Amino acid sequence: MSKDRDEEGPVFSGQDARQGEIILRTRTRRIIFIAGLVAIVVLALVLSIVVR
Repeated sequence: MSKDRDEEGPVFSGQDARQGEIILRTRTRRIIFIAGLVAIVVLALVLSIVVR
């Protein structure tokens, strides 16, 4: 089963296919990011207590 490479779709290198980066260059961006992570954990804890 040999097919032409064009029929299989495009081929991307590992460099081109990697996911985007999170760039937290400023203090404000770092604080917002960490606050979001903390909010998710707090929400999960609150929901686990309420569901009981």
